[in-house]
Amino acid sequence: MNHPIKLFAVGTPMALVERGITQHFQVCREADPEVRGIAVSGGHTRIDAAFIAPFPKLEIVSSFGVGYDHIDAAALAARGVVVTHTPDVLTGEVADLALGLLIATVRQLPQVDRYLRAGHWLNKPYPLTATLRGRKVGILGLGRIGKAIAKRLEACELEIEYHGRKPQPEVRYRYHPTLLGMAQSCDVLMVVASGGAETKHIVNAQVLEALGPDGILINVGRGSVVDEQALIAALRDKKILSAGLDVFEDEPRVPAELIAMDHVVLLPHVGSASVHTRNAMGQLVVDNLVSWFGGKGALTPVPECQALAARKKG
Repeated sequence: MNHPIKLFAVGTPMALVERGITQHFQVCREADPEVRGIAVSGGHTRIDAAFIAPFPKLEIVSSFGVGYDHIDAAALAARGVVVTHTPDVLTGEVADLALGLLIATVRQLPQVDRYLRAGHWLNKPYPLTATLRGRKVGILGLGRIGKAIAKRLEACELEIEYHGRKPQPEVRYRYHPTLLGMAQSCDVLMVVASGGAETKHIVNAQVLEALGPDGILINVGRGSVVDEQALIAALRDKKILSAGLDVFEDEPRVPAELIAMDHVVLLPHVGSASVHTRNAMGQLVVDNLVSWFGGKGALTPVPECQALAARKKG
């Protein structure tokens, strides 16, 4: 079948996306001035004004994932290009993982598993661990995923506070105007914030020290939000108790210092990595492109492109 609309694929799309885009478009693996859409798989390629310059007819960039700090959405919008991502379909999955990572970190579940497998239980019980009881969790980034995490934390009977760009009047949790103030108030810091220049290293040495020696850092947002070297120092010097990390500054490279620490829990960025959820995300990448070129507009434009998407649809 001849597909007149040319689409440029960035990265290696999952099989579902590959099937979807080849069914509806003529997929190009090299730059072509006739390209009108781009499908982005993964966040390792910087998509900015220079990247899209060879595509004068480009209308839309459909990206896999809710985070899009690898895309200069404002620059693309200024050129009239709509950027879409895949929110909502991964919210519950990431929230489940965040709660599981918190419990695993506090109760040392991976360490306990290793202890049993090594045969140590035959000699003596595993030492007592820390607990979730009585803890106060501060959420950095109370968006879709942050709220879903908070709902799960409420089921664990935990007190919740939050920090973000501005207070949300409809939310009953206590708002902190500064991240440092929240860290001083809480002993668990749950990072769900997106990446980018605005949030780079905002979880710094001062914030970590404010959590206290019983403090725990959980990061399911972006690795760039946390000053990794400051975190390593805080863990090494016992300024905080532990950390559970699903994201890192220079993925997939993880600092050897963190890997050597037995009291932390490290995951290879698997927050949304179930077959069910990744398929839903991939389908949304395809659906955004099909809807756009079918004249129905973008389904899930990023905030910087919502006004543009509305104008173009109209």
